[in-house]
Amino acid sequence: MSGGRTEATANGRVFAWLLLAFGLMLAAIVVPARAAEGGLIPLQPLIDKAKPNETILLKPGRYAGNVVISKPITLMGDGPREKIVIDAGGKGSVLVLKTDGAIIRNLTLVNSGDQHNDLDAGVQVRGNFNVIKEVTIRECLFGIDLQQSSNNIIKRNDISSKSDVGLGLRGDGIRLWYSMKNRITHNNVHDMRDMVIWYSADNIIADNTFSRGRYGLHFMYSRYNLVERNKFLANSVGIYLMYSDSVVVKNNRIVQAIGAAGIGIGFKEASNLDIVDNEVLYNSIGLYLDVSPFQPDTTNRIYRNTIAFNNEGVRFLNDWSRNLFRDNRFISNITQVTVSTFATANHNTWEANYWDDYQGYDLNGDGFGDTPYRLMVYSERIWMDVKAAAFFKGTPVLTMLDFLERLAPFSDPLLMLQDDKPRISPEFEPLTRDYQPGRGNVGGSVTTFGQTTGESKAGTSLEDYDPFGLKDSNVGK
Repeated sequence: MSGGRTEATANGRVFAWLLLAFGLMLAAIVVPARAAEGGLIPLQPLIDKAKPNETILLKPGRYAGNVVISKPITLMGDGPREKIVIDAGGKGSVLVLKTDGAIIRNLTLVNSGDQHNDLDAGVQVRGNFNVIKEVTIRECLFGIDLQQSSNNIIKRNDISSKSDVGLGLRGDGIRLWYSMKNRITHNNVHDMRDMVIWYSADNIIADNTFSRGRYGLHFMYSRYNLVERNKFLANSVGIYLMYSDSVVVKNNRIVQAIGAAGIGIGFKEASNLDIVDNEVLYNSIGLYLDVSPFQPDTTNRIYRNTIAFNNEGVRFLNDWSRNLFRDNRFISNITQVTVSTFATANHNTWEANYWDDYQGYDLNGDGFGDTPYRLMVYSERIWMDVKAAAFFKGTPVLTMLDFLERLAPFSDPLLMLQDDKPRISPEFEPLTRDYQPGRGNVGGSVTTFGQTTGESKAGTSLEDYDPFGLKDSNVGK
């Protein structure tokens, strides 16, 4: 008797699943490719007819843009996304989301308008808990624009701007304004102007590639954000943190920010930062610090980074303090550290870094030099005092002058910095360590001289949250 009940229960479950599958099939609206006059398939009427939580499957074809979605639906392509195109015809935004819980997936969006004031974009987001995934955006002024929109997922999209305008006249690839707890991951953003994070907190920007833009990533008045495992390639500036505190920048690669304004990572009045495990390579300036940290009684913690092959490894705007440099590698920079004026950088903390121009020994074999690393300013003061002389940096004339100045100084050299425990080898066991799991800081802030604790919220306030319940599904991955 119990076996009969078990079989009946199993059959009932199978029947229930079949009903659910049949219901999902009915809920999906498949749109055939029937072009209207003008060659574009009308899409807004289909959006208006759809019921909440329905799925609209677009077959290959070219659809009319300037679509407003004001209900939680799924709009996705059924086929190769390059053949499923929504075209705004050079006016306005291609899609505008004025809803919570919509999903846009597997589409190509093209030909937005060109009005900066209207933020003409591939997608304007004006809601929460939306997903924009696997979308190609081409010839759109802005890529994806979020305003006062939180808990959205922007993932695996390929975004570029108008190809017929210069860099400064393009729009931003991804733009956040007063938007919190969004996840921006695995996107390829290229040939845009900037990616900007304004007045926004608790966002994750991870595993993206930003290339051939102006600012790869530009923060303004934004706190508690995590920037992790991104690539910044051939931008004018890699990452710039302006008036933004408690940001974690970790495990990123910043390469070829060159030119007169080329900066790998820049800081403008930014405090309580963790800059950890990054590769900053082949830039005009590796790190640029302008009055940072700005807030009283705070530090910036710059640990375990490789700063290599830059014209200047680190540049300070002026004589500043409270930046902690530890366990970094300084390799093959033309100038390791400098200040824009004739001033010292020694009011910051320099400890246990590797300097490839260190000329000391390690007789006791502890991995640290027996004498401090001391960076002195000799002929460098010429181009510090006379900016035009920097044009001749690296030339035989200044090289010879620097040699003569070191051989027989005609003035007292300036001590730029002193590291009392310089590393002998670029391969070493770091003194710094990440916080242990379970502390609520996904950003992995580091312990620094006893000044950083989990309770002080140093780094980021982000927790490992999953607003969609998507950890075990395909939508968020």
